[in-house]
Amino acid sequence: MELLQVADTVAREKNIDREIVIVAMEEAIQKAGRSKYGHDHDIRAHIDRKNGVIELKRYRQVMEPEAIIENEVAQLTLAQAKRIKPDAAPGEFLVDDLPPLDFGRIAAQTAKQVIMQKVREAERSRQYGEFKDRVGEIINGVVKRVEYGNATVDIQGRAEAMLRRDEALPREHLKVGDRVRAIIYEVREETRGPQIFLSRTHPEFMAKLFMQEVPEIYDGIIEIKSVARDPGSRAKIAVISRDSSIDPVGACVGMRGSRVQAVVGELQGEKIDIIPWSQDIASFVVNALQPAAVAKVVLDEENERMDVVVPDEQLSLAIGRRGQNVRLASILTGWDIDIMTEAEESERRANEFKTRSALF
Repeated sequence: MELLQVADTVAREKNIDREIVIVAMEEAIQKAGRSKYGHDHDIRAHIDRKNGVIELKRYRQVMEPEAIIENEVAQLTLAQAKRIKPDAAPGEFLVDDLPPLDFGRIAAQTAKQVIMQKVREAERSRQYGEFKDRVGEIINGVVKRVEYGNATVDIQGRAEAMLRRDEALPREHLKVGDRVRAIIYEVREETRGPQIFLSRTHPEFMAKLFMQEVPEIYDGIIEIKSVARDPGSRAKIAVISRDSSIDPVGACVGMRGSRVQAVVGELQGEKIDIIPWSQDIASFVVNALQPAAVAKVVLDEENERMDVVVPDEQLSLAIGRRGQNVRLASILTGWDIDIMTEAEESERRANEFKTRSALF
């Protein structure tokens, strides 16, 4: 009985099917039996699922009369078989009971290894099955190990996931025992089990955080159209409301900024511009370049480029630190944006006029 109790305990602890554990035990006993009687023997073990009795049997196959015997221990000629069992027919197995094994130390070690390996394989396939459909979901976990800045995160004891250095926020140094929230962005099945990859820099992570904070997004009244992030520093998010009576920007900001503040806090103070999305690309770009004011926009629809003219004193604000503002606006809208001052634009106009007049 104690074998079955062990199987039940292992199955409960590892959260896998009891049958898998018992089959692994049978394999382990077979392996131990073969190492005792010889590896050429066809030895099979069976554990009774009700009372835990172990049966160990040796199988020998009766061959066709003209067949060549390859393994003398596991195969018999018809003549040999007839001596043991007069009505033996080709293709059938003769089965002998073997005395139950007393597990030696080495046999027990081998058995343990086989069982642990089987249990690990079953655990991995359960993990993969559980997480492959959860890509794009936010999880909470605890950091278990940190190597070279890459953190291994334990997800509620169900699985281990990887938060790579480049998927964590800059200036964020995780230590063992830290609680962490991240999005599952990829689940791969690899030889050493499923690899679950987490990210905190993914644009989708911010979208999902807003979904948790803003009930209107969760209910589908407000839709997040696009997200552009410079992780840890600045982000822009474009929103649109399906209900004309609800202001999408106000809903995302919340009372005294409470909702957006919750997201900013999770992202280590990343500044977030919330922008109303618009079908009209020109007004969308003007919104996306906030907080800078735009004087005029010249579109080149074929190449999805646009020249944006801003007053001289707004130039550095529109471009942003190291071009950040214009870069994020460009990612958000999907258009290439060139920024110029009014002076540059009038000069360019004058030059165009000259060349055209000359051509004319």
